[in-house]
Amino acid sequence: MAIYEVKNHEPSVLPEGTWRLAWSDEFDGTELDRSKWDYRMSMMGKPWPAWTDKGVHLDGKGNVVFTMLEEDGRIVSSQLQTGYNFMDEPVVYSKFGVSDLQWPIGKLKKSMYLHSHGYFECRCRLQEKEGWRSAFWIQSPIIGASIDPAVSGVEIDVMECFKPGVVVPHNVFTGGYGLDMQREKVGIGAELHDGQFHRFGLLWDETGYEFFIDGQSDGKIETHLSACPEFILISTEVHGYRKDRNNRVHVPEAAENVGDTFLVDYVRVFDKI
Repeated sequence: MAIYEVKNHEPSVLPEGTWRLAWSDEFDGTELDRSKWDYRMSMMGKPWPAWTDKGVHLDGKGNVVFTMLEEDGRIVSSQLQTGYNFMDEPVVYSKFGVSDLQWPIGKLKKSMYLHSHGYFECRCRLQEKEGWRSAFWIQSPIIGASIDPAVSGVEIDVMECFKPGVVVPHNVFTGGYGLDMQREKVGIGAELHDGQFHRFGLLWDETGYEFFIDGQSDGKIETHLSACPEFILISTEVHGYRKDRNNRVHVPEAAENVGDTFLVDYVRVFDKI
């Protein structure tokens, strides 16, 4: 592995080679950079009750802090993203001329940052209590618009933590989230119960997707190859809301552990030169 020094910040741990920094957020200061990040508030065409735009702040020490909190009787948290999926925004009904015809998608938004290939890295401290999840992942704005991942892209799950300290194996999804969905899984994940910061990385090139935990490879997927620029998400979500579409509520553990936090030190993207 190679060490990439960043002045006044923790270094990156990269695969061997020569790299240049293409994009980053070090989360300095006290205000989230809204030119880089937006809140994800809807999913698959509907506002999602587990999410809020009030669950993130910068601590002034170079970290963005995600907090599980109570809002209007719901236990909620936040997702941040550098772009938008075309199927997420709720539909605002209109007409095609005088005809009552309309695609079942909401208004499209211009992504703030998209990238294809390179090394994507996040240094973070996992949540410490039950009731919610955290993740660092990448998604195509048009995943599922075709069955060809080279054209419409994929979802790449670099880090997912559904239970405190437990990082699960990594996934690549293609074909969208319906009948054409396909998935590949790799790695063993990690047990990280030390309350410390850890680095999670993705090497994405023409041969596939290789995943890293603290500089060590945790497997490679060589199928579902995307050539589509994609956006970055750092996210949390309270458990329970996905289980029953007619009664979306949080799990009891979430209410018991309001105030728990997930911290991200930096997100960086590198290009190989």
